[in-house]
Amino acid sequence: METSCGNCPKLTTISEVTLARSCGATSIMLFMSILEIFIRKQCDLEDPCHRIRPRENPNSSYDYIVIGAGSAGSVIASRLTEDKDRSVLLIEAGLDEPAWTQVPSFFLNPMHTDLDWQYLYEGDECSNGNEARCYWPRGKVLGGTSVLNAMLYNRGAHQDFNDWERMGNKGWSYNDVLPFFRRSENNMQINKLDSGYHSQGGPVSVSYLNYLPPIGNDILRAGQELGYNTIDINGKNHTGFALAQTTSNNGSRVSSARAFLRPARNRENLHILINSTVSRILFDGNKRATAVEIYRNGEFIRVNVNKEVIVSGGIVNSPQILLNSGIGPREELEALGVSVIHDLPGVGKNLHDHLNFLLNFSINETAYNDVNWATAVEYLLYRKGPLSGIGLLTVAGFINSRFAQAQDDHPDIQLVFGGYLANCAQNGEIYNNSPGRRQIAFGPIVVRPRSKGHVSLRNNDPLSKPLIYPRYLSHPDDITIMMDGIKFVLQLAKAKVLKKYDLQLEMTPAKNCQHLEFGSDSYWECAIRETKNPGYHQAGSCKMGSDTDPLAVVDHLLRVRGIQNVRVADASIMPQVTSSNPNAATMMIGERAADFIRKFTI
Repeated sequence: METSCGNCPKLTTISEVTLARSCGATSIMLFMSILEIFIRKQCDLEDPCHRIRPRENPNSSYDYIVIGAGSAGSVIASRLTEDKDRSVLLIEAGLDEPAWTQVPSFFLNPMHTDLDWQYLYEGDECSNGNEARCYWPRGKVLGGTSVLNAMLYNRGAHQDFNDWERMGNKGWSYNDVLPFFRRSENNMQINKLDSGYHSQGGPVSVSYLNYLPPIGNDILRAGQELGYNTIDINGKNHTGFALAQTTSNNGSRVSSARAFLRPARNRENLHILINSTVSRILFDGNKRATAVEIYRNGEFIRVNVNKEVIVSGGIVNSPQILLNSGIGPREELEALGVSVIHDLPGVGKNLHDHLNFLLNFSINETAYNDVNWATAVEYLLYRKGPLSGIGLLTVAGFINSRFAQAQDDHPDIQLVFGGYLANCAQNGEIYNNSPGRRQIAFGPIVVRPRSKGHVSLRNNDPLSKPLIYPRYLSHPDDITIMMDGIKFVLQLAKAKVLKKYDLQLEMTPAKNCQHLEFGSDSYWECAIRETKNPGYHQAGSCKMGSDTDPLAVVDHLLRVRGIQNVRVADASIMPQVTSSNPNAATMMIGERAADFIRKFTI
């Protein structure tokens, strides 16, 4: 089902395959299809007057070419074109974001659709053909993964950025990056937050969502019982429990494309290509970028660049583009028949991701279908109710394992809470031993993982998907930290304030762990290995680092080492992923990149 309005582009619709997977009923598929028709009648969601009109054909050359219109690329293109003297081409492999992705509760639905690269990662855990376990969603759409994520606006701990500077990245301390977080922000509840850490007037609306189940506030009180204050996690402290703000406005998503590109849509110096995949960057004999090669409409074309190429393809596409361009480990490239432009061993290395482990509980509340006409009407009329929220995911806790020092305010465990999504759960389908009880989940995330993997080319076809090896749990400390988090969760579930919910832990043993005593350290280690969940907070595959770092791909100004006039700006440059959801920090990286280009153009 597609529609258009005047000259507006056609928009991708909710995938029936996704609906069938998430809801499992023909009736709910029909309901959602009808609901989509009504969503498209909502002016603030459909937003036909502010839709981006992409270029049919690019010019022959531009001052700047930005590859990827995700959380960082959208920022860079918008900021650079504030100066009318700069011409910018922004290239995106996907389409424009459809209206329904702006409904908060639908954040899982873009997965397995054309809005998603639908990556699968490699490794021993994926050798059994279990694609669901090895799935890595990444946004393939204007706005990138900011269209697919849960919208949580968590910047990270102060010490995250101080550590980046300590690693040799001058100018990346917390005090250096805070002004760039504030530059983007338009905080709708600034008076409820720590003074001096937030701002208003930026392009990104930041606010609390309109829906939170009552148990959410009780979880905050449970954290207080265990000695953790309720905090502003983007403010003075990072240790404690909080309700996270989101990139949203009045119950609808604000992606980086909606925040940065739509307001810039009429600038004559900004051209946007969609459905266009960059295959490689072309160089002259002095290792200076001269053009990019683009695959669109079934053919390869070249567009020249006068000043700089900025690669913002994300943690998979950015290293892939560099490798296809001949920038990377010499031996790997030569083995695949890729001509080497510059031997740069760190390209694709240092890949890492947050990892979580969920403990399932049932509570004494009857499970019911949160998607129905009552909740739909409540959302369409008032932007309230279950469709305006993401359940318990806005509740967050940041605590310390045995490896963290409390005085450092640098917790290494994030607690995630799940449940109350506007999904299609039916009575009696929660637990065999607890029919009719609602399911929720508590779980720890290891936010500073020691385990590192890599991205590499599959072959010398630039359109082939690369090989992704996360190597989860390859470092033993990650398991130890996760076990500390599990033990804390079990304590939290016993808090006095939660007694009224009668939390019952689901004790069905994990696969291949039945021979171990449930709850023992050996059992939890086995269960972690068997049922771990990617956090989809990948980072680091084009590491920012000092001259002495053998894996550094870019310097502190985000310039690719050994190459002229190419930068990388996205989550792939993080030397260590932030201790939180990384989208806010990725937009900050875009702000910094634009500032660097203005001050230090190559």
